[in-house]
Amino acid sequence: MTEAQVPAPARSSGQGPLTGVRVVELAGIGPGPFAAMLLADLGADVVRVDRPGGPGIGVDPAYDVTNRNKRSVVVDLKAPDGAGLVLDLVERADILVEGFRPGVAERLGVGPGDCHARNPCLVYGRMTGWGQQGPLADRAGHDIAYIARAGALGMIGSPGRPPAVPANLLGDYAGGSLYLVVGVLAALHHARAGGTGQVVDAAVVDGTAHLSAMIHGMLAAGAWQDRRGANLLDGGCPYYGTYETADGGHMAVGALEPQFYDEFLRLLGVEDEGGDDEAGPGLLGARTDVTRWPALGERVAARFRERTREEWTAVFDGSDACVAPVLSLREAPHDPHLVARGTFTEHAGITQPAPAPRFSATPTSVRTGPARPGTDTDDVARDWDAPRLLSALRHPQRKATS
Repeated sequence: MTEAQVPAPARSSGQGPLTGVRVVELAGIGPGPFAAMLLADLGADVVRVDRPGGPGIGVDPAYDVTNRNKRSVVVDLKAPDGAGLVLDLVERADILVEGFRPGVAERLGVGPGDCHARNPCLVYGRMTGWGQQGPLADRAGHDIAYIARAGALGMIGSPGRPPAVPANLLGDYAGGSLYLVVGVLAALHHARAGGTGQVVDAAVVDGTAHLSAMIHGMLAAGAWQDRRGANLLDGGCPYYGTYETADGGHMAVGALEPQFYDEFLRLLGVEDEGGDDEAGPGLLGARTDVTRWPALGERVAARFRERTREEWTAVFDGSDACVAPVLSLREAPHDPHLVARGTFTEHAGITQPAPAPRFSATPTSVRTGPARPGTDTDDVARDWDAPRLLSALRHPQRKATS
């Protein structure tokens, strides 16, 4: 489907617990847009300030799902009137989200000082990889570098092989976007209670390190080895990992507790094997005996290779063995459980994850498709009472003052 064939997003009133909250997003890539999408999914009126020419990441705007539920205007922040136009929106906003390198927003005239001079109650959310201070603060980077220095990347993968790359989910989105959203919502609560805004410094390295809190506790207690594939939750445990099936598919196993482990071995058909081993009754006794884990893993792997992924899925269906098929991105939306829950939805011809989490009194939804750069100027100028925005963009030769 071409961009011309994708239906233009229809505008509708906000839905969700953040209805009435106004957010200005200074366009960027990575965790900033995803954080703003989450705020928009929750009902906030998010106006994305796009730059002329777009972000330059090569994704057709019609398919950039991280811009759903938003509206867009195009402002050249390097133009004489650019900062003033953005500050007009800031004056009427609750939250601003930006993802520039430290100091860039200040040089463009839309830094925290400029914004708080116009709106002291504004929550100013800053999203970076390295943070606003530190030896690397001014350096370029991407998700993989941030999670590498935070200690998380080194945990992932098989021993004897390079660390496995977890797409950009762990750093950009978990360690970055979600922490930014928690931060700006907490700061918004403070602003509404006390009348003063503040700056939220959300760094991917900070959030990713924070995600490993439990692991650091286990490491201190001697319950975690600081190497890959040697621990309970990193693939070193034979009953918490993935196995290939006869057709080249994979099954995921997470049978940690004794009762789940017992049911797993029973349904796998190996619970009575190894009964002469002094360490315990069959493979059941291998659960707590780390010295037997390699042999257990080999036997489990061999057994899984005897049937297809579909056959094993049927075997474990309805059980508490904590076993699931490993589905691809295209397969996941058709999983019966996810279909029943409506975990995925289709909007504007695009299959995509539905908003999460869910709310009993203020339900959320995908209200509009990806915002096209600059297509919402009229509506935003009217709804936000920012007439200079409309005038300046229709007559770019005019110079606005802040």
